[in-house]
Amino acid sequence: MTETTEAMRSDLGSGMPRLGPVGWLRWAWRQLTSMRTALFLLLLVAVAAVPGSIFPQRNLDAGRVEDWIADHPGVAPVLDRIGMFDVFSSPWFSAIYLLLMASLVGCIVPRTRQHLRELRGRPPRAPRRLDRLPSHAETVVTGTPDDVLAAARAALGRRYRFRGEDAGSDAAARPADAPQTGERVLSAETGQLRETGNLVFHVALLALIGALAWGHLVGWRADRIVPVGQSFANTVAGYDTFNPGPWVDASSLQPFTVRFDALDVRFESDPRAAQQVGAPRDFRAQTTVTQRPGAVPEQRVLAVNQPLGFGGTQVYLLGNGYAPTITVRDAAGTVLFREQVPFLPQDNMYTSLGAVKVPAAQPTQLGFVGLFLPTAGTAADGGLISTFPDLSNPALVLAAYEGDLFPGGRPQNVYALDTARMTQLKDEAGQPVRLTLAPGQSAQLPGGRGSVTFERTDRWAGISTRYDPARPLALAAALTSALGLVASLLIRRRRVFVRVSPAEPAPDGAPRSRVAIGALARNEDAGLDEAVRRLVRRLGGDSPATGASDVGRAG
Repeated sequence: MTETTEAMRSDLGSGMPRLGPVGWLRWAWRQLTSMRTALFLLLLVAVAAVPGSIFPQRNLDAGRVEDWIADHPGVAPVLDRIGMFDVFSSPWFSAIYLLLMASLVGCIVPRTRQHLRELRGRPPRAPRRLDRLPSHAETVVTGTPDDVLAAARAALGRRYRFRGEDAGSDAAARPADAPQTGERVLSAETGQLRETGNLVFHVALLALIGALAWGHLVGWRADRIVPVGQSFANTVAGYDTFNPGPWVDASSLQPFTVRFDALDVRFESDPRAAQQVGAPRDFRAQTTVTQRPGAVPEQRVLAVNQPLGFGGTQVYLLGNGYAPTITVRDAAGTVLFREQVPFLPQDNMYTSLGAVKVPAAQPTQLGFVGLFLPTAGTAADGGLISTFPDLSNPALVLAAYEGDLFPGGRPQNVYALDTARMTQLKDEAGQPVRLTLAPGQSAQLPGGRGSVTFERTDRWAGISTRYDPARPLALAAALTSALGLVASLLIRRRRVFVRVSPAEPAPDGAPRSRVAIGALARNEDAGLDEAVRRLVRRLGGDSPATGASDVGRAG
């Protein structure tokens, strides 16, 4: 007896009963499936995604990750060990994601069962004391209790579900010549679609999360810069960057090729639109598409917001720029390098930055970095700038280096030059060499190293190819969740109760009834008092002057 008493005291003193394994599992499941936990996990997913935008990610740019690790040797190994460079495929992010889905399922299933039971059921019986409800009113109106009850039904309208009683029945259940005595009671309920919208929102949110996960697993994205006159194939080797999902078989991509025949770019040039001069107006590419090997080529237009479709794969036009053709020769005139080199725009006037790498140069490798100016002009400090984004006075400005182009053999950005192990070339006066070329011009490199020629200028198109079979599902889920959220916010759930009992007849002998109305809402409802007043007026009574939240009597 003493041991039992001590155990009970121990349980009471701890504030939590002793539970067995099954009890603890049930308690943990209840905590996980609470709405508070679901909201917390949703917030946690958003917070956990923040490192993915702070640190470079391997699936987007492995070279940048390696550079970051090399620049931060102290903290980088720790961050790498906890998955900061692979956030969205890390175990801890996946655990939060799966817990959120489990929590949503655990919230939705029991609430759906309860909601279906409520839809099949009837409104609850009216309480005896309606004056205890948040909004209520009393009045006396002309008419029998049955007539008043019928008028109350009509006033509330089809949006309400009804339950009528007179101790249990409606007027239609009694003979027409039955005495009109006794209290009549009406219960009305509306706004069940509020909970329906709430459930639709959560189900659609769950579907959206599932669609995003599915798209991440089986989808992929690839980017490529393609100069005009060149083509690319839908293969891993055909892209500059390729980011597959964990379940993507890169060897089974849908075969197609796209050749860029021309790129039409239009900029605002009307001087009357001073603030808009140079603003882009239209980007449109003329392409030749081959759907599969051996198929007949087709002419298609690729434009902004007008992608090329290949089944579930979409090719988008994201950007454009200039690709000057540059030729580098050695002292004997042998061509060491001749390519269209894409330069990346740095501002709205298409001042573009690029690099030329000549690993075949002897005795040391050569590299060039500089600017391409579509319309070269002079800045206030005497430097060269681009004054308009279209080709009016193109110029190429290059600095020349020699040395090791690829120190350590590490991958690097093809549009930048790593000069860590290179030396800038200087002229006979000891000044750094700067080559300024117009189309068709050549310049000699010092020391008999050869020459550089600016042949011509073509445009390039920046394209992004995406395969995401879950996109239609994600779009439908997003739209459905928005509709469900709107319904859950705008629809008001109300219960209105009406008690009608016979009152003293009017002086002219007309029957009268005493009406008590009470109403309550599931959530905040600023229009509840006005709804009660409106019902009083529809029944022919006087609306309480002090508001429906105070008991009003008129007669």
